[in-house]
Amino acid sequence: MAAFELAQVNIGRLKAPIDHPSIKDFADNLDRINLLAEGSPGFVWRLKGDGGNATDLPIGGDPLLIPNLSTWTDIPSLGAYVYRSAHVVIMRRRREWFEPAEGPHMALWWVPAGHRPTVEEAMEKLALLAAHGPTPAAFTFRQPFPAPAGEAVGPVLDECA
Repeated sequence: MAAFELAQVNIGRLKAPIDHPSIKDFADNLDRINLLAEGSPGFVWRLKGDGGNATDLPIGGDPLLIPNLSTWTDIPSLGAYVYRSAHVVIMRRRREWFEPAEGPHMALWWVPAGHRPTVEEAMEKLALLAAHGPTPAAFTFRQPFPAPAGEAVGPVLDECA
């Protein structure tokens, strides 16, 4: 059993409330894409609210700012899900539903196996990434860092944009 798991966060500010007609395609695909993640090799855990996803867990009291927070066994597994599964079709459409991000909106970091990161912890990682760029404490697919005492890893390049 691995001593560490990969945590990932991405946040986005919706252009309208989740139940608005302009967000319908995003909302209608949430369950399918979340099930795809849960069935993907390397998936461990994801943050869920009462609705089975994280859209009812707004950040900082802003109902339009929503998190996606999960843990995975390793970087290649998460990269395969993000960039080489049906998830990429939805991700390519993100500009339809989300406002442009100001600063980093995605971060990766290593956590002890079994640790479930909080939204507050994730926001701290995004702040670290904004302040210092990629470091072992918070990094990106383009500049990954190995788990503590782990083997070096190569970049996972964005094949979506």
